[in-house]
Amino acid sequence: MTPSIRIKDMPRTERPRERLVEKGADALRNAELIAILLRTGLKGNSAVQVGEQLLQKFATLENLARASLEDLQVVKGVGRDKAIALKAAFTLARRMAAELRQDAPLLDTPERIADLMREDNRIYDVENFQVLLLNTRRRLIRADTISQGTLDTILVHPREVFKLAISANAAAVVLVHNHPSGDPTPSEADIKVTRDLIRAGQLLKIDVLDHVIIGRATQDRPKDYVSLRELGYFYT
Repeated sequence: MTPSIRIKDMPRTERPRERLVEKGADALRNAELIAILLRTGLKGNSAVQVGEQLLQKFATLENLARASLEDLQVVKGVGRDKAIALKAAFTLARRMAAELRQDAPLLDTPERIADLMREDNRIYDVENFQVLLLNTRRRLIRADTISQGTLDTILVHPREVFKLAISANAAAVVLVHNHPSGDPTPSEADIKVTRDLIRAGQLLKIDVLDHVIIGRATQDRPKDYVSLRELGYFYT
């Protein structure tokens, strides 16, 4: 068996930390970024190899972010402390996404909506339906979770959505939910819920601006979200 190569034994130009300093974090592979979090002290495997094993086991960063401390420690070389470090890193990413919402971002395109809500929705393994409450300038007042469903079903009542909008004095709302399957294509139920909420909003003079469904990007589907407005469901 070929012995594993430890990070300290790698040529300096191949070490993840040195590469990050010289070329920037975006130049590193996911396994190398994970290796920096894992740091040193691994016996038998380099941190980069352990990073690769984590990605192989969990397949995506989304699944890795969802993994429990116990699940992470199944991978050889990941003990309690290293599992905690990974969990802390993903939690910081989610909190950073939450901070962005506090800056009252402008949400006038599906892309901006998806960028804002992606990290929160990445970790869910069931459908979560959220409403973004906006002011007259299309800036965020706050985001609220309305309901959680099963893997592919969610129940939403207009009363729950617009009660929040009225209490926040919102001029408009944006609907957001995730598809745990990864395919953001709207279901018939998604389309029906959207149309019901549009009609309710018209009666209350609160605009429903869009319904964005977040999934996962693939080689054949470069965008990880769809906009029901862009698909034409707001004009029928």
